[in-house]
Amino acid sequence: MQIAIVRGTVVSTQKIPSLTGVKLLLVQFVNDRGESLGEYEVAADVVGAGIDEWVLVSRGSSARQESGYENRPVDALVVGIINTITVQQGLLYSKRNAERVY
Repeated sequence: MQIAIVRGTVVSTQKIPSLTGVKLLLVQFVNDRGESLGEYEVAADVVGAGIDEWVLVSRGSSARQESGYENRPVDALVVGIINTITVQQGLLYSKRNAERVY
């Protein structure tokens, strides 16, 4: 899994039938200091994440392990909304504060 920030939503009215009803998010990955890596990816969302929330993203074949996604062409799946991240230096992120702490 990787840590990412939800930057937006993706709407596609024309898509294959297996993606009908799947919420798509634009996520940007971050490093262990909470800095944006510049990489963006479209990820299916099963947890109801919103813009600016920090999330856990599963990628590759493990993204298709969630029930209902095994036969869909999904390369990334938002599997969790992060409440806090603590690293050796201390608190990196807190949803309550909605910002990076250091």
